[in-house]
Amino acid sequence: MSLRVVEVPEIPVVDRVTLPAKETAVIVVDMQNDFVKPGGRLVVPTALKTVEPIRRLLDKARSKGVRIFYTQDTHYEGDPEFNIWGEHVRYGTWGWQIVDELKPVDGVDIVVMKTRYDGFYGTPLEDLLKVYSIKNVVVTGTVANICVLHTAASAALRWYKVYVPMDSISALNDFDYHAALRQVSFLYKGVIVRSSEGIEFS
Repeated sequence: MSLRVVEVPEIPVVDRVTLPAKETAVIVVDMQNDFVKPGGRLVVPTALKTVEPIRRLLDKARSKGVRIFYTQDTHYEGDPEFNIWGEHVRYGTWGWQIVDELKPVDGVDIVVMKTRYDGFYGTPLEDLLKVYSIKNVVVTGTVANICVLHTAASAALRWYKVYVPMDSISALNDFDYHAALRQVSFLYKGVIVRSSEGIEFS
């Protein structure tokens, strides 16, 4: 088998954006123990490094009254997805829980359980974003080219403006990471921000 090296096309990156707090939501995608923590069933190697940048972004967002949504990948006995990835984030297990460092605030943050990659598919996420008159979404979490990308894509296809901080998403390898950023930027006209520190709310 021969290996082929693929050059990553240029991805525009901005250092700073300021978003209106009342029209913006942060979406934390699948930051669950099985994907993030040692001992998880499907650990993403760089996911743990994104916890702190996401936490800082959430602190900043909460201080400005920005709405925060979590997607929680959720599977049950006999789920067909187990044939692809093996058993993971099974409902009610430790691996299914959102990591302690990023725990949602009860009664304030909204957790949306999903059974497929896309945070909008079969969930109330779209309706909830409309209820709160959201126009911009900052998408963080894991896995970059799977659940993050599918959720960002669905948001863009519904005409939400998508922002992705580079230090707040993770992938199984570098190719998948950069491919996801390329798709968000090129295909969905999203904005790639160098770090979560560069996102401000007004």
